[in-house]
Amino acid sequence: MHSVWRGPRALASLAVAAGLFSLAGPSAAAAAPPSVAATPPMGWNSWNHFAAKIDDATVRAQADAMVSSGMRDAGYRYINIDDTWEGTRDAAGVIHSNAKFPDMKALADYVHAKGLKLGIYSSPGPKTCAGYEGSEGHEAQDAKTYADWGIDYLKYDLCSLGDRMKATGSLDKAQDIELVAYRKMDAAISATGRPMVYSLCQYGVAQVWRWGGSVGGNLWRTTGDITDRFSRMTQIGFGQAGLAKYAKPGQWNDPDMLEVGNGGMSPIEYRTHMSLWALLAAPLLAGNDLSKMTPDTLAILTNREVIAIDQDKAGRQGDRVHAEGPLEVWAKPLAGGGKAVGLFNLSDQPSYVEVSYADLGLKAPVKTRDVWAAKDLGKLTSYRALVVGHGVVVLRLG
Repeated sequence: MHSVWRGPRALASLAVAAGLFSLAGPSAAAAAPPSVAATPPMGWNSWNHFAAKIDDATVRAQADAMVSSGMRDAGYRYINIDDTWEGTRDAAGVIHSNAKFPDMKALADYVHAKGLKLGIYSSPGPKTCAGYEGSEGHEAQDAKTYADWGIDYLKYDLCSLGDRMKATGSLDKAQDIELVAYRKMDAAISATGRPMVYSLCQYGVAQVWRWGGSVGGNLWRTTGDITDRFSRMTQIGFGQAGLAKYAKPGQWNDPDMLEVGNGGMSPIEYRTHMSLWALLAAPLLAGNDLSKMTPDTLAILTNREVIAIDQDKAGRQGDRVHAEGPLEVWAKPLAGGGKAVGLFNLSDQPSYVEVSYADLGLKAPVKTRDVWAAKDLGKLTSYRALVVGHGVVVLRLG
């Protein structure tokens, strides 16, 4: 990147500062094609399974497994280190990794040599969620360090800055603090000249989907933390209704990482989890131990047809078509005019779920495929399926 070109992220921040557009809606983001995250990022993050028990050897093992399992070939690219990698700052203020990560540059080189990318974690506050060194006051230094190491993705977690925001007692003042903090790191990343995915982890505070793109975010958490329970997963996933208009290439709503394979849900429930995230055009960041996957886990995470729905080039997020008690129908527009449709049964017992294609704007009979069954069903105008409890049927229309 030449020094005279700051990139779309930097231009977005400068434009906000100059008052060229507001933070009020999805039109706020720059119109230039995205240089990163043109489709929802796919990869792995350490937190859901390993939490603080993460180190250099474990990250290398996950990178190895991403390749050997076929996940890389299915589209997964990012190996993201979450909290607890941070050491201390030297006399000049430069951040160093702790003893668990003796050479971050060497680790990045290892990951890159496998055709993968490396991500890292920090906070706009003075401390991370786990109490390690944050980036406040060192944004330019940290971004340069990350670039020098070869980092490709930054998860930026509100944490201790959130405590200060609450202390202001004013929602407007709190949001001003947050916007300034996120813009600082956005500008710092742009100044390095190294493309990095910029992930805002701030739990859906202050309707972040309305302004996350204007401060440089490529994705932004829309919810609190997920857990490995069906009730929490569905609360988060189905709570995304109404947010589709804020997602587009380079800017994605993020309902948090995948729990597939961590053991708290059944294979049927994990299939529902994966299906819903794909219909939501959500980032697909696995959160399990990739080196110890069951065949069921691997099959769910690498289903090419489901991934294709998530990664569809139109960059459209799905939304609820209708809901009746525990039965819901969601649809996602696809490139070329097709649709992906999810028939969900949130009850404990099998139930019929149906959809009329006219409700999706499709009047003529349409080629219909059951994605998980990998079965063509012919040209239809509606579909009715018996869906198992906590299960889903995913259709591709057109």
